Amino acid sequence: MVLGYNHNVTYKSEVFHVQTEDSGIRNPHITTLLYRAGVILASRKTSYADILKIEQLEAVVEDLMKEQHKDMMRRLKNGEFDHKIFGTTPPAPPLPRNQSG
Repeated sequence: MVLGYNHNVTYKSEVFHVQTEDSGIRNPHITTLLYRAGVILASRKTSYADILKIEQLEAVVEDLMKEQHKDMMRRLKNGEFDHKIFGTTPPAPPLPRNQSG
């Protein structure tokens, strides 16, 4: 069983900490937290209660944890949290694509 993942990530000359952990089958969810100077900037919690009876559960949960952990780091580096971190304007949602033509 993987207890969790922890990484320090430097982004725009600041160090952030990303932590992902599994709460186990009695409380089946994966939680990822993004910290800056000990303050939580973002979190994501994913339940896996619906897959508890599958074979290779441990391997599947490990893969889910890795992907969720990497996703939080990608989101940080893509600037998704810049408005919380640096007080900038949040990014605009993508415009719908023109389907005609």
